[in-house]
Amino acid sequence: MPIDASLPRRAAAELIGTAGLLVVVIGSGIQAKALSHDAGVALVANSIASAIGLGLIITLLGPLSGAHLNPVVTLTSWWARRSGGEGVGGREVLVYAAAQTTGAIGGAVLAEVMFGRVPGTFATQVRDGSHLLIGEVVATAGLVLVIQGLGRVGRPRLIPAAVAAYIAAAIWFTSSGSFANPAGTVGRAFSDSFTGIAPRSLPGFVAAQLLGGAIGLALAALLYGARRGTRRGGTEAVLPDIAPSPSDATEPATPVADFPRPDASESLAI
Repeated sequence: MPIDASLPRRAAAELIGTAGLLVVVIGSGIQAKALSHDAGVALVANSIASAIGLGLIITLLGPLSGAHLNPVVTLTSWWARRSGGEGVGGREVLVYAAAQTTGAIGGAVLAEVMFGRVPGTFATQVRDGSHLLIGEVVATAGLVLVIQGLGRVGRPRLIPAAVAAYIAAAIWFTSSGSFANPAGTVGRAFSDSFTGIAPRSLPGFVAAQLLGGAIGLALAALLYGARRGTRRGGTEAVLPDIAPSPSDATEPATPVADFPRPDASESLAI
């Protein structure tokens, strides 16, 4: 059940959640690389750990802040509000994005310290090339479509598991490895490890992610039509309006997904 939390508490949830996500992503990558010299095996371990961690964080923090963990997801919530639905306002976008980015950097530094590495070392793994940027567009568009699609058909409870499963798959089927998260991408620049990205590669990746988010919104509108309302948390996205039929007039309507319909946004990503 969603919790009516103040903006500072929601921002704290976004910061802690994004930090936890980066600890999982980077930490599992460091561990996998240390235990196996086979890049494929390391990627399997990293993708599984990342998906499980992401699903748990969304489930835990979704009722509090929506568990966006991702500026693109927050921006889609803001756009939903501008389009006549419910979502976060402009001030909340800035607060959420700042909390997510700060949390991502903090999580990367914590992962480095936890494995006895020197914190604050920038990544040296350059990820350049138009094919990688196309991969990021696809990864982010798919993430937004999963969140928006499940929300708009009234199945928000599936979002934590669906987003986790999508990210696990996208790590493999996209050329970029599915960063799909501007804050997370910035955080990974602070870890010269298996999952890192050199600072010089950040502008292209972030631009591709923003473009992918816009495409994901457009695809959701094309497939599902105009949205009709959202919740503050992305994991509790959209519930359609359901009116009882005349034959049911004497009985109370059953709430969709068995919980009330508060205000506001979308859910997350990696």
